Amino acid sequence: MTFPDKPIAHLLGSNGPVHALTYSASPGTYILAGSADRSIRLYNPQPSTSVHPGSSSHITKQNSGNVSSSPPPVPEGRLVQTYAAHGYEVLSLTVSADNARFASSGGDRAVFLWDVATAQTLRRFGGTPQSHAARINCVAFGGDSDSLLISGSLDASVRVWDVKSSALRPVQVLTEARDAVSAVVVRGPEIVSGSVDGRVRTYDVRMGRCVTDVVGPSVTSLSMTRDGKAVLVGSLDSKLRLMDRESGGCLKTYSDPGWKNEDLRVQSILGGKEQYVLAGDEMTGTPGRHGEGRIWAWDILTGELKAKVAVPWGPAGHEPKKLVGKDGKPKERSNILTCFAWREGGFGDQYCVSGTSGIVTVFGYH
Repeated sequence: MTFPDKPIAHLLGSNGPVHALTYSASPGTYILAGSADRSIRLYNPQPSTSVHPGSSSHITKQNSGNVSSSPPPVPEGRLVQTYAAHGYEVLSLTVSADNARFASSGGDRAVFLWDVATAQTLRRFGGTPQSHAARINCVAFGGDSDSLLISGSLDASVRVWDVKSSALRPVQVLTEARDAVSAVVVRGPEIVSGSVDGRVRTYDVRMGRCVTDVVGPSVTSLSMTRDGKAVLVGSLDSKLRLMDRESGGCLKTYSDPGWKNEDLRVQSILGGKEQYVLAGDEMTGTPGRHGEGRIWAWDILTGELKAKVAVPWGPAGHEPKKLVGKDGKPKERSNILTCFAWREGGFGDQYCVSGTSGIVTVFGYH
């Protein structure tokens, strides 16, 4: 099966970069996008019309009777709902297994729990002396029936919140990290966190145990395999590593001379039924691409680069606005792709990407 590199929908509406993407729980009908504009948007990527009105006549008949076809425009998905309560940018999203609730975190130093149907916040976890003291980079549901929320922060702590109790303080605070916590993954009684201190820590909450694996460079993202035996670790040395969770050893490393990730928090994920490792890049040294972003996809087993997909800034009419630098000269805008989500936890038939352009591009198997 070839890597899906054809856009099937654009999701519009964000007034700033998109920092967080997630699909709704199975069957993954909807996409949530969290933005720097402090809003969260719920989309149905299935367009209401097949193409934009007036643009359906993309096949032109030539005099000779030949038919020449330009590619049809990419349809727009539907904006279903906007969720607004954050006072700062949204950095992370997580959806409950029953799709009734989701949680978000960001610059507010609080975790927001939302009711999907009413678009109201049910709870805010924060605002007490025991809460996070800085922005919250990541949040994930955990526990039986998604009864817990786990958040990781710039304040170098992981906090566990009880969704069902009315208590305002966290039920547990994990303070082993020496620098900002950038990613958390939850599996059963285990919480796995990645930190800017270059460590991946696995907490077994039931056993009260913490195992630390040293990666070295700052960890930016974590993506666990479905069987829980390995975790993909993104880090700021332009390498992705698939780590064996039992031994702590590195099973495979993914890199390319043209792929750079040294400064920005760029997400990497597993997709295509765990055939592929996906990541964005920092778009350094690619002048003249006019706002195109790039997706990099490696074969998970061989480490071979399988695809490099150019992602335009957005549909026609949404070209990047010109920026003028301090020297008075125009600056090139790059569509740096920082967030990814693959339907059905990497096992579905589509994925979506976004970043600095604020436009979400959905790719799928045709």
